[in-house]
Amino acid sequence: MTIQQAQQNVDGWIKTVGVRYFSELTNMAILTEEVGELARHIARQYGDQSYRSDDKPPLKGEVWRGLMADEMADVLWVLICLANQTGVDLTEALEKNFEKKNVRDADRHKNNEKLK
Repeated sequence: MTIQQAQQNVDGWIKTVGVRYFSELTNMAILTEEVGELARHIARQYGDQSYRSDDKPPLKGEVWRGLMADEMADVLWVLICLANQTGVDLTEALEKNFEKKNVRDADRHKNNEKLK
């Protein structure tokens, strides 16, 4: 699925199953919530925090990748909703972002001693 197809598919789902888009402000809050859920799992899996005993245990392999995929897809879904609502073509936006990074950051990371 291309990014353009994803935007079309989300729009189709919203208009048929989802009834209508939530407001942009609500979707921004939901996006923040979804990013927080992803961050929480990453902090507990790779960071210094641990899961509570009544929470999910440390996960590995396919189970972990499945959880991460689901959380990342939630983030992407809401981001696509916001793009659709605000008239942003994410394919075009990403292409322009690559162009910007290729000019601005052409040698930036190669010359970063912290990355060597």
